[in-house]
Amino acid sequence: MDIIKTKIDGVYVLIPRVFGDYRGFFMESWSKKTMDEAGLFYDFVQDNHSLSTVKGTLRGIHFQKGDKSQAKLVRVVTGAVLDVAVDLRHDSPTYKQWVGVELSAENKKQLLIPRGFGHGFVTLTDHVEFLYKADNYYAPEADGGIRWNDPDIGVEWGITDPILSEKDKKNPFLKDAGILF
Repeated sequence: MDIIKTKIDGVYVLIPRVFGDYRGFFMESWSKKTMDEAGLFYDFVQDNHSLSTVKGTLRGIHFQKGDKSQAKLVRVVTGAVLDVAVDLRHDSPTYKQWVGVELSAENKKQLLIPRGFGHGFVTLTDHVEFLYKADNYYAPEADGGIRWNDPDIGVEWGITDPILSEKDKKNPFLKDAGILF
């Protein structure tokens, strides 16, 4: 697996080696040994799977607060997304900066997002199945979000009128969210 640094410290693109032939393919999508050898120590405890049926669906920007914060390893098994990680760590030199990576069933790339980040994605195709590992369990009391189009962050989603959940429509702007990582 190739592990590629992004412009934000701690966020990596993982590109698995894919072995294919006329029958299909095989790849190793996660290896604790490989990650440990790269100095990336994660103990993932929960896997999640979402389905978005319509192109232009935007999920995020989500996070969990405090000691319930989650690191995530995300990937797409059907379709394609623009996946975004936003640095929400107040003491970070890259605070409020974001990284966007196209993840697809075709390119098989994954994005590793450490704790202290917001996360979201917009679907680039219909019928997207999105999988991710988390290193902390979901905790409803720690659940949070910020507005997908927050001008202080300026994510370039490539869409102006996304399909949003009612919950995501009500997310506050970062300046009003009162989050500390």
